[in-house]
Amino acid sequence: MAAPPPYAPYKIAGQTVLITGASAGIGEACAWRFAAEGCKLVLIARRQERLEALAAGLRQHYNVAVHTVAMDVQDLDAIARLPEELPEEFQEVSILVPNAGLALGVEAVHQLRMEDVRTMLDTNVLSVVAFTRAFTPAMVQRNAGHLIFMSSIAGVEAYAGGAGYCPSKHAAEAFAVAARHDLVGTNIRCTSIQPGAVKTEFSVVRFKGDEAKADAVYQGIHPLLAQDIADNVLYAATRPLHVQVASLLVLASHQSSAKGLARVVKQG
Repeated sequence: MAAPPPYAPYKIAGQTVLITGASAGIGEACAWRFAAEGCKLVLIARRQERLEALAAGLRQHYNVAVHTVAMDVQDLDAIARLPEELPEEFQEVSILVPNAGLALGVEAVHQLRMEDVRTMLDTNVLSVVAFTRAFTPAMVQRNAGHLIFMSSIAGVEAYAGGAGYCPSKHAAEAFAVAARHDLVGTNIRCTSIQPGAVKTEFSVVRFKGDEAKADAVYQGIHPLLAQDIADNVLYAATRPLHVQVASLLVLASHQSSAKGLARVVKQG
């Protein structure tokens, strides 16, 4: 009996990938993985110096074309203008990764800071909708593309202390599902990545710079890393075109739910 032919992943070399929140964490890790595949990159974040340093490293190691845009993803007008403002070489975005997102605080529902709630909704929901609205018309016209949304386990289940963050991720998750329904008659794929406990700047931002509180989140477990999630993103992007990874929930090994953590790993 002859062995079946090797499974052939989809080759994405030469395609343009746009990543938001690209200056650190999961966004930065995604940039490295896509560069290794030979993709052209549009990297978006607020911190210009970090973007430029990342771009220089990517060009040096992988000799890929990189364009950086320093912008606040809460600026919806700037997002709407972006498809026309990109250099011609980068205008045909094939893979959109609206990764920028954040959590602010763990206050109970009766103690919420409305300014923080607004920032989470603007960043985690409205910016995702805006980037998708800006770049999908060209994808529909070409009948090709991939939307890879960075959701969260907080988009799957709600938990105490997440009255601001969880609704934002539930909304983003619903948007990803609705987009999949809207685009079902096209060759555009829609994927939602749902990470569990990932150790990045996320908890430091959530606790507004309190690194001791941030470190306590991961105490006693071996948390996921940004590179783990970037690997999931690349997996979804490189499946054959007849395969659509709809959602991918990824937990740390000693994690069973958002708050279900067995803190059994000894700190060495």
